[in-house]
Amino acid sequence: MKAIVTGGAGFIGSHLVDRLLKDGYSVTVVDNMSCGCLENLKHHSGNPRLAVRKVDIREADQLNQIFAGHNVVFHLAAHANIRTSLIDHKADLDNNLVGTINILEAMLKNNIQDLVFASTSALYGEATVRPTPEDYMPIQTSLYGASKLACEAYVEAFTEFAPVRFWAYRFSNIIGERCRRGVVWDFVNKLLKNPKELEILGDGKQSKEYLYVADCVNGMMAGYQKSHGKVNLFNLAIEEANTVDEVADIVIREMGLKDVKRKYTGGSCGWIGDNPTVHLSIDRIKSLGWKPQVSSKDAIAMTARWIIDEAIRKSEVALSNV
Repeated sequence: MKAIVTGGAGFIGSHLVDRLLKDGYSVTVVDNMSCGCLENLKHHSGNPRLAVRKVDIREADQLNQIFAGHNVVFHLAAHANIRTSLIDHKADLDNNLVGTINILEAMLKNNIQDLVFASTSALYGEATVRPTPEDYMPIQTSLYGASKLACEAYVEAFTEFAPVRFWAYRFSNIIGERCRRGVVWDFVNKLLKNPKELEILGDGKQSKEYLYVADCVNGMMAGYQKSHGKVNLFNLAIEEANTVDEVADIVIREMGLKDVKRKYTGGSCGWIGDNPTVHLSIDRIKSLGWKPQVSSKDAIAMTARWIIDEAIRKSEVALSNV
């Protein structure tokens, strides 16, 4: 089997590449390197079953050539910065929706039927039903969430007139090694700069689910291998929630700090477009035999330790170059 992984040099994408290579796939990574980096794939250097192409999914002509001879597309490339979207109102449209349409067109031209898509829990907005099931009808609170919902709708429509099968995964907060954004990353880096005070966006009571990246990838593969409908929609999350304050507790403990003052910016949301409470139903994906293996708290601690170790490693490299 030959797989395309868009965004394959990114955080989740690189872990998916790990899994696909382990399972015997040949993999072509398509990544514009705006968020991803080759460092995430360096442990596969020299592997003849891995090719990396620095290409933007908005470049339709290049996709048509690269997709030739492949069997499945795992589409993880996206513009995922909700706060940036408040300034650049076309970023999600161009990167997410137009990019996805380009991928669909390239699939049709190369007779590829299977599209596995990284969606988001952000498309549920501030859900009033919790745990939130896949058939919940959301009110949009961010352009990012709206673009992902539009992507799902476009692909679903394609399945009505084209030989396309579709798997979409609505992720909660995914964390783990190689994670270089999000609350754990922010907290560690803020405390490295000032170990006496931690700024917390909002009131610290926002409640989210934090799924370990290996569990996320295992869930994606379980759905792809075991669910065979024309359209297959799954939430991917963990049935544990932690407040932002609890995340801060774990990060502070892992950094060995004490008496850290917390400075709250106020309000129930951390920023415009932030959904303060996210609790997804995972009954559908669990029915296929999948369940998370790493607790939310352990995932937060493991992520914090990796970020701390990464900061130490980079500082040592910088000193060695002086």
